[in-house]
Amino acid sequence: MNRLIIPITLILLLSCNKNKNTYDASGTFEAVETIVSSEATGILKQFNISEGNVLKAGETIGIIDSTQLYLKKKQLIAQIKTTLSQKPDIDKQLAIMKTQLKALETEQKRVSNLLKADAATQKQMDDINAQVDLIKKQMEAHQSTLGISTESINQQTLPLYVQIEQINDQLAKCIVRNPLNGTVLTKYAEANEMAISGKPLYKIADLSSITLRAYISGAQLASIKLNQQVSVLIDEPDGTFKEYKGIVEWISNKAEFTPKTIQTKDERANLVYAIKIRVKNDGFLKIGMYADVKF
Repeated sequence: MNRLIIPITLILLLSCNKNKNTYDASGTFEAVETIVSSEATGILKQFNISEGNVLKAGETIGIIDSTQLYLKKKQLIAQIKTTLSQKPDIDKQLAIMKTQLKALETEQKRVSNLLKADAATQKQMDDINAQVDLIKKQMEAHQSTLGISTESINQQTLPLYVQIEQINDQLAKCIVRNPLNGTVLTKYAEANEMAISGKPLYKIADLSSITLRAYISGAQLASIKLNQQVSVLIDEPDGTFKEYKGIVEWISNKAEFTPKTIQTKDERANLVYAIKIRVKNDGFLKIGMYADVKF
């Protein structure tokens, strides 16, 4: 009987010793969290998200009341129309002078024909030529004045067009669009609440892959390098481990004191180096979850 107990006890001791210190470092999972804030002020008419929702980049998830902006835009458009209505009608204002010029040019031809037939004098020809030249110069001057007036009125509308562009930008910001692919972690606002520019609406993070921040001692630095593949171990309820493959994407070049919640393989190490390991998430991994690393 005693002979049987001793081997069994030895096996249990070996098994316990095998499971002890089977990892090289441990840490917690984290992700890049983005807080999405309102870019406009107004009542949040729609806000169709819940915590845990998986959103796509560019997806419309909310609408902020834009009635006042729309009315302001209509007012600016009306101002532009009123201002442009003051532009002179160049063709109409020159119409009389064109008629006069046409009559003088007809008379000029008649006098020229009479002069060739010795039925008119050179003075008559010179007089009609002078009248034609005068009306042409008057038309050029008047046209220039009207052109300057028209350009001045056009310039007056430019600030109004800029204001409309600003309103259009503000109107676009009244549509809340999700900026990136990810999962909604926290929701800070509800529909029918007042949204204020800069006020957080929700927090989102891409959890398709997740980062494990772990710590290693200086003695372990030689055992790890960037882009190295490592094993990430998650405790299962039955006492076993669920294993994931991870890639080392960052190693700190500065030592720091051991965080109280982190254990390294060498518990006597006072200074450690932080590392980040990228792990593809199958939906099981969560922010804040503990994991062990084996090189």
